[in-house]
Amino acid sequence: MNNNNNVSNVPSNANEECVGPTSKTAGKAASCAGCPNQQECASGKYAGNADENKQSTSQILARLENVKHILLVLSGKGGVGKSTIASQLAWSLQYYGYDVGVLDIDICGPSMARMMGVESEQVHKSQFGWTPVYRKNNLSVMSVAFLLSHKHDAIIWRGPRKNALIKQFLVDVEWQNLDFLIIDCPPGTSDEHISIAQLLAARKQDVHAIVVTTPQEMSLLDVRKEISFANKVGLNILGVIENMSGFMCPCCNKKTQIFKASTGGAKALCTQMNVDYLGSVPIDQLLLQCCENGKSYLKYSASHTHTQSMATHSSVFSSNDGNQATQGTRVAVLNVLKQITSRIEPTYAEQIEQKEALIQSRLAHKRNKKKTHHQHNHQMEMGNSPTAGGVTGGDNGGNDVENGGNEDDTTDSDEEEEEEIPLQPQHTTTVQDAALDDNREQTYAKHATDEVDVELTQHMSKLDDAT
Repeated sequence: MNNNNNVSNVPSNANEECVGPTSKTAGKAASCAGCPNQQECASGKYAGNADENKQSTSQILARLENVKHILLVLSGKGGVGKSTIASQLAWSLQYYGYDVGVLDIDICGPSMARMMGVESEQVHKSQFGWTPVYRKNNLSVMSVAFLLSHKHDAIIWRGPRKNALIKQFLVDVEWQNLDFLIIDCPPGTSDEHISIAQLLAARKQDVHAIVVTTPQEMSLLDVRKEISFANKVGLNILGVIENMSGFMCPCCNKKTQIFKASTGGAKALCTQMNVDYLGSVPIDQLLLQCCENGKSYLKYSASHTHTQSMATHSSVFSSNDGNQATQGTRVAVLNVLKQITSRIEPTYAEQIEQKEALIQSRLAHKRNKKKTHHQHNHQMEMGNSPTAGGVTGGDNGGNDVENGGNEDDTTDSDEEEEEEIPLQPQHTTTVQDAALDDNREQTYAKHATDEVDVELTQHMSKLDDAT
């Protein structure tokens, strides 16, 4: 197995068990026999890099001493949703109150600035180093996107320059106290991956790799290489997430396999490669919109389903079916989050469950108040006395019990209110639209696969019963 501290300098034609050209035993170890680089390594040509590496390691350790856990989001295949998973993992952990940092080392294709809602921000440098961009008090972001003069500028760099910037991100960025530092990596097993593995080798016990794939074999083929790479450089693989795992139709609530798992998907891969399966995330329009607009899916989907459930008019997308699709995706995302955190430290998953229960309780309370408000308005329209059914209580205290005392109906005492970027409206109901929706629903019902995700359906049923 390669020495992690020297892995970034290992020549591509080195033996499988190379100890690294800066190792004290370089060119002399038994594994060096027959290597075409043996003579150069034995001459001490690369020994000068050892002192530099030690200095870099000490600087990185000092800068990251207050970072508890480091999560690398990897995949051998591009376009499988690494940035979607990385960004929503960061948003979700922030949503539940943890201090989170996001580092984007996809140098040529940075997307985290957009997905975290800080695309127009710039990095500031002080005597203490680079200050990351703060999206929230407990959510900070660093990306090469902040260093570009224009967001459409191409970055045309060779490996050494990419490696130098990644090292600078770790040495110079003032991360402060973090529960989690999430690193979004580019696809493949090239310079950026080798550099980050080497630079974080001294914190090996705190570094966890999360591998992302889609169900089809074309993706799994390259993901197997990524898992092999992680094993070779000594990364701790937390598990595999299957992204874009089917599409839950909001019209008919059927699940269609857009990317068919012809060889068993991520579950079969995990069994084959002896790694953990962390769960699946379906294709979801609201999830995409949250990523596009730099929003937390778990937060927005909770308020979205709450708003939809209080809709007073009927349409396909404001019906319970639309609600179920969103609730199903939310359950899937939450399950992945708990699978990840429970493997790092079980108390994290327990805390998340407790906070989620509290959030759902508050949403239920707000639904009850809204329902009471609608009943009150209906009684007024019908000419009934608003006090007859105890809807308003004046000084008798009845209203205080239903509305939670003096709590403002439009505010959430626990949530920080923010100006929302409006999401694209999913549907506007007209007579013509209603007819189109009927036809669309019939088409989906006719052609959609009969396969339904049983686990998600059970969870959605429980949510419906609870509400």
